[in-house]
Amino acid sequence: MRVLLVEDDRSLAQGIRVALRGEGYTLDWVADGVEAEHALHCERFDLVLLDLGLPRLDGISLLRSIRGQSEGSVPVLILTARDAIADRIQGLDAGADDYLVKPVDLDELKARIRALLRRSQGRAQPRLEYAGVSLDPATQQVFYQGQTVPMTPMEYQLLHQLLARPGVVVTRERLSSTLYGWQESGPGNTLEVLIHNLRKKLYTGLIRTVRGVGYLVERQP
Repeated sequence: MRVLLVEDDRSLAQGIRVALRGEGYTLDWVADGVEAEHALHCERFDLVLLDLGLPRLDGISLLRSIRGQSEGSVPVLILTARDAIADRIQGLDAGADDYLVKPVDLDELKARIRALLRRSQGRAQPRLEYAGVSLDPATQQVFYQGQTVPMTPMEYQLLHQLLARPGVVVTRERLSSTLYGWQESGPGNTLEVLIHNLRKKLYTGLIRTVRGVGYLVERQP
């Protein structure tokens, strides 16, 4: 899953980046509201972590701008030092899905992120279940027919993206941005190699190739 962190405190941003990358997320970071607005206009993210006291464009104004867009449904979790009830109310009324006060416990942050992503995907259950395959976001473990299947971080991310959207073709571009974000991408055949590995570790018919577009797992009847 791809997360945009909007935070002007470099040391805090670095700490969150390390923590979330360790959980299998691809995290991109910007330090002010204008950069964030541009990033959200040009690219797709699964979740936004938003500070309020930002340079150039404050967090509340950015949030209202996001919600005013036609595709402004991305989950937003406000992460701020402002702890007054009035600030919490303002943030939630402006369109935030959740609100955490700094300093934040990283385990709680991870749990709230998982909950928001689950809700945005229309799921009530924590695990993703599909035709004998089970993916647990809390532990980053994958099971097939009850047996643990070892996964590399990239294999896990790719499988998570596909299982979260059964019946939907996920484009190569979307998958690549999920795996790499703004980092330099890997070899041109990386996706094909990862898909091959997933089919080998799980089963051949799990992932279907839509030639020239991307990949999908079929929606179960």
